[in-house]
Amino acid sequence: MSREKKKGSCLKTALIVIVVLAILGVIGTALGKKDDKVKDGTAGKGDTKSEETEEKTEFAIGETAEPKGIQITLLSTTESSGNEFATPDEGNVFLLCEFEVTNNSEEDIAISSIASFEAYCDDYSINQDILGLQVSEAEGKNQLDGSVAAGKKMNGIIAYQVPADWSTMEIKVSPDFWSSKDITFVFNK
Repeated sequence: MSREKKKGSCLKTALIVIVVLAILGVIGTALGKKDDKVKDGTAGKGDTKSEETEEKTEFAIGETAEPKGIQITLLSTTESSGNEFATPDEGNVFLLCEFEVTNNSEEDIAISSIASFEAYCDDYSINQDILGLQVSEAEGKNQLDGSVAAGKKMNGIIAYQVPADWSTMEIKVSPDFWSSKDITFVFNK
């Protein structure tokens, strides 16, 4: 096995382990928050302002959704044909989606690139592709996973592998596992 292949294989394994640990942490945090809300009687209560802003559920690149005091913006999308260590399947490209999350609520929130985001390319369900995080266009950018404290922000990317001739992408976002309303970012090639 060549040194580059060994390095790529180790990197891929390490990324998978990190993603799994992040998911477990997010699930544990979300379960704890739901229990706290049930105990103190605030489960399901919201203020009028956040209910009004939740009426709009579909957003474009650059628009900001504000469910329950959390601002979510799809800042940009970038296509990549990969590099020597990470290449998409034949006929596909990596699509990197950069999001910014601002937590204006009074509680910490958990964001998971796997559990909080659901993507569809031309109406077909697709999963994120962690190999896409290794391309040069993703250099210096964070993966979109972790906790965001009240009053703080998170910026990161999610990578998908899509057909090179894709037409429409939809990314549904649930900033909280227990949120009853999703928001959807829709954009065309």
